[in-house]
Amino acid sequence: MSKNTAPVITVDGPSGSGKGTVCKRLAEMLQWQLLDSGALYRLVGLASQKHSIAIENVDAITTLAACLDVQFNALKGHEGVSVILEGEDVTRAIRNEEVGALASKVASYPSVRQALLDRQRAFSTDQGLVADGRDMGTVIFPEAPLKVYLTASAEERARRRVLQLQKQGASASFDKILHDIQARDAQDMNRSIAPLKPALDAVIIDSSELDIDTVVARIGQLLRERELV
Repeated sequence: MSKNTAPVITVDGPSGSGKGTVCKRLAEMLQWQLLDSGALYRLVGLASQKHSIAIENVDAITTLAACLDVQFNALKGHEGVSVILEGEDVTRAIRNEEVGALASKVASYPSVRQALLDRQRAFSTDQGLVADGRDMGTVIFPEAPLKVYLTASAEERARRRVLQLQKQGASASFDKILHDIQARDAQDMNRSIAPLKPALDAVIIDSSELDIDTVVARIGQLLRERELV
């Protein structure tokens, strides 16, 4: 990475590993830009529903990705960001399991990934960047000075999702959510383009038995050791 390039931290890992919350905390602590790359794929999936485009229509989905009308608005505290799609707040809508499955599907299309590639890299500014995703360290920012791969067992991730849904007043089946998580892991890890895996130089953190504060503290220590802060 050149001296003129602002620092980039990449945090990759499967759904439910805690990377979204960790990245929001880090971005707030460092006052750096935040990229939620997974939201972009979820937005493409949601937009395909909104415009009644079949998820198998790769050409139309690619065009949708290239022209995606999206805004990320920062919220105060640890509340993260609100996501606006075509003028509508879809922050909660993009987080349901159905949209997550659509995101995993569209992310397997090389043309969609290419359409979103430049948009993601454009988030890297002089401010510094915390990039949350599944291929941030392997594909989007391969020269990032700190790459973290955050994981957790499928069972623990399902338990967290059930608790999250219950707090929102929604019903949740542990067995169904576990099955969905395992199916999505298999699809993400076995796709031919940019499969979900740690970068060769990534620091792997298993959050199964760790709380968010502990994970953030560990990454903070890595930042200090590498003199990035």
